[in-house]
Amino acid sequence: MKVAGIFAALAATAIASTPTEQLEPRQTTTGSLPVVSVKGNAFFAGKNRFYVRGVAYQPGGAADAADPLIDIPALTRDVENFKKLGINTIRVYTVDNSVSHDAGMKLLADAGIYLALDANTPDFSLNRQNNQTLFQSYNENYLQSIFATIDNFAGYSNLLLMINGNEVINERNNTIAAPYVKALNRDMKNYIANRGYRKIPIGYAAADVAENVDQQLAYFDCGPDTVRGDFFALNDYSWCDPSSFTKSGWDAKVKRYSGYGVPIVMAEFGCITNRRDWGEIAALYSANMTSVYSGGLAYEYTAEPNGYGLVNINNGVISPNADFERLQRAYAATPNPTGDGNYSSTTTASKCPPVSDDWAVPNTLLPSMPRLAQRYMTNGAGKGPGLGDNVTTSQYGGQSYSDGLVAMEAQQPTGTNAAGTATGTGSASTGTKTNAAVPLGPLSGGANFALGVVGVIFGLGLF
Repeated sequence: MKVAGIFAALAATAIASTPTEQLEPRQTTTGSLPVVSVKGNAFFAGKNRFYVRGVAYQPGGAADAADPLIDIPALTRDVENFKKLGINTIRVYTVDNSVSHDAGMKLLADAGIYLALDANTPDFSLNRQNNQTLFQSYNENYLQSIFATIDNFAGYSNLLLMINGNEVINERNNTIAAPYVKALNRDMKNYIANRGYRKIPIGYAAADVAENVDQQLAYFDCGPDTVRGDFFALNDYSWCDPSSFTKSGWDAKVKRYSGYGVPIVMAEFGCITNRRDWGEIAALYSANMTSVYSGGLAYEYTAEPNGYGLVNINNGVISPNADFERLQRAYAATPNPTGDGNYSSTTTASKCPPVSDDWAVPNTLLPSMPRLAQRYMTNGAGKGPGLGDNVTTSQYGGQSYSDGLVAMEAQQPTGTNAAGTATGTGSASTGTKTNAAVPLGPLSGGANFALGVVGVIFGLGLF
């Protein structure tokens, strides 16, 4: 999301670990829509190629981190506009993982709409400020919230994908966060397998940082399948009307990303430098791009102080604006390509990028999962912490942190998969190529380290 302002906070002492409960794995999904899966570098719903055609949906924006999927009267109202737009997907940046989403997800499913869901919340996210804050914020309380969100949504057939981080790397000099984001790929995929859920696509949403976006694409697609992203999402505002496939530079991106190992989707688009005529819609769903890209999401549904927005809300009354009407016409005039869009059915992993002035990731090691989070693999995450003023943020710390760095091929905590067989044979702090984790080093000040949250990540998923 586009956010203005700087937030500051001070840490408290470490919080108690969250209790877990034994959960039975849910092996079925509910809903009227078919499950979307990844095949090669594309999404498919059954035998049909699936293109994301949608909008970002977070009424209130960063200033009001509320769950829009549990406000059923407002969601019912907005679904009617989603139908008018002709979309099949919405992206939601914050949800309350302590409550049921049955009603909201059914509303979406009945309208033919899938959910692209960010797994983080403002209170449960990584802090990219420096190595110490990254280490401190990657703890068992953080992962408990992430895993509880998976539990909350895994059973819905219209859960399209989950985003494990949003624009965490947004400058050329903060790539140090990349191994933590990639560790989340590993942790989330392992939790999904251990709990017996269907294979939910997990991936990262990147800022289009000119200096290192290509390195980001390569990094999150390199290594074994257990740590690679299942898709790569790009927040791309490079098309500013009036523009074209070549003027925007999209032709060069298609050429560079040809042969990429997983689907690429635009998680946000819609430059507001000039009037938005949405000329990029015709290009995005054309044969020029569908061999590499699988659609995208226009930013954003409600008008916020950042200047974006398709509708205005006044005392609960929705008024679509000219941006909405032009986007509606653009989607209506642009059908999906026939056939499979010339996707690649067979792909290979990318090569990990070398260290450089714009990419400060020196090797392929990842933080091991905090020890106290390993119990969630067998016991389940339990009830999520939810949202609200009484929630103690995981950025204040936990009771366990990563023991050190492990190889991407490191074995995962033992659990059971959907078939009831063991998965993994060891601790996340040991690996098949290393006998022990390479120490990350102690956190200065321990769990009582005061987090100066100036520039804090209100995302690895949201802000």
